[in-house]
Amino acid sequence: MARDIGIDLGTANVLIHVKGKGIVLNEPSVVAVNTKTNEVLAVGEEAYKMVGRTPGNIRAIRPLHGGVIADFDITEAMLTHFINKLNVKGFLSKPSILICCPTNITAIEQKAIIEVAEKSGGKNIFLEEEPKVAAIGAGMDIFQPSGNMVIDIGGGTSDIAVLSMGGIVTSRSLKVAGDVLDNDIIQYVKKKHGLLIGERTAETIKKEIGTIYDSGKDEEMEVRGRDMVSGLPRTVPITSKEVLEATRESMMLVVQYAKDVLEQTPPELSADIIDRGIILTGGGALIDGIDLLFSAELKVPVFVAENPLDSVALGTGILLETISKNKKNKF
Repeated sequence: MARDIGIDLGTANVLIHVKGKGIVLNEPSVVAVNTKTNEVLAVGEEAYKMVGRTPGNIRAIRPLHGGVIADFDITEAMLTHFINKLNVKGFLSKPSILICCPTNITAIEQKAIIEVAEKSGGKNIFLEEEPKVAAIGAGMDIFQPSGNMVIDIGGGTSDIAVLSMGGIVTSRSLKVAGDVLDNDIIQYVKKKHGLLIGERTAETIKKEIGTIYDSGKDEEMEVRGRDMVSGLPRTVPITSKEVLEATRESMMLVVQYAKDVLEQTPPELSADIIDRGIILTGGGALIDGIDLLFSAELKVPVFVAENPLDSVALGTGILLETISKNKKNKF
């Protein structure tokens, strides 16, 4: 028997939940390819180590941008690799796959995700919107007639939604998330310190000393990069305050979208949200001070989910259970 699997196909990471086993895979969405032969050399963790460190004929590619497939063949190779690694296919049967996607993707983009899943070895493919799955994974009971709000900040997109009765009432999705914050840090260090740093260094700065709230942490770290004038390696100290300055504009954009969603929410559901608060999920939820920033700006209690990185993958597991119970009437 093939086991059903849920996939959080993220811009930064792919997480796979196998029915009965829980989350069995969490690897970066990166594929290393030999550009001369188009041969896939490494996938996931192994390929991520090569980002910014490869010779000319090897490229470390992120096949997803902003939550959608930018490179079809590479995404297929990546998913096939991960699914084969799990050994979930039965002797004759293929697994059902539930995949999550951002709320505002086009029909063509949805079709591409379904096609990739089919080619990677899935039988029945279900697509579900990311904030809905994240809310379920974060432990919200969205099937009741009451308002729940979730802000899912991933690598490529931030999805904001108000849910009730198992569906999305109002939502917005924007391509400002973890990757944009990393880029903000790269640009800031370049402009202020005349130093070129790579994606991985920027991500490390964000995770280790980053804060996005004024009274957040105040730390410093040494950052190595290439001097723009001399072209030689150089080290500069970077502080939490500088990360705040670098990422402020992008974060305020996410806050503005969250305000827009709240403004479009029916008053009865708004009252529920004031009672229950807003849940933050996704990798972005781990940035220092993010709950304080949102609650200060939105005037509503804000909580970080228990396992923000795993919320979507856990949600796929719960939804797959629902699907197998209601096989006759999908969802």
